[in-house]
Amino acid sequence: MSRSESVVVTALCMVYDNDKILLQDRIKEDWKGVTFPGGHIEKKESFVKGIEREVFEETGLKIKNIRICGVKQFQTEDDERYIVLLFKTNEFEGELCSSEEGEVFWAERKNLSSYETVDDFYELIKVFDDENINELMFEGCKEDNHWKWIKKLY
Repeated sequence: MSRSESVVVTALCMVYDNDKILLQDRIKEDWKGVTFPGGHIEKKESFVKGIEREVFEETGLKIKNIRICGVKQFQTEDDERYIVLLFKTNEFEGELCSSEEGEVFWAERKNLSSYETVDDFYELIKVFDDENINELMFEGCKEDNHWKWIKKLY
């Protein structure tokens, strides 16, 4: 029995400055709402270089000294394992500018509830912030011939 599987690797990065977090209001329909900048890691690309590239493309900022702090994963409809590596940093330089992915802006943590966020935003925040939580996993189960996804933090 083979242990290999098809995998899609992506990454998100929480860039922060004291109590402010850099957010992106995504316009794509597949995962619409306010979230963190990031995207797909290219084939043969370093995970670190990939998130540095994605954050620069989407925000205009060059991030430094990023730290991996967790992972999000789920199984796709095509039976691929979809992995999202979660990074964070408070070291960056450059001028903030939005991209075709969506508007980017700084938000104060105390105001996060006023934004329309992606459906797993608050679970992602927990993984970014809590050193005792490493993973957000969507586990699927079938109910009445429909898939139901349960968010679990580990």
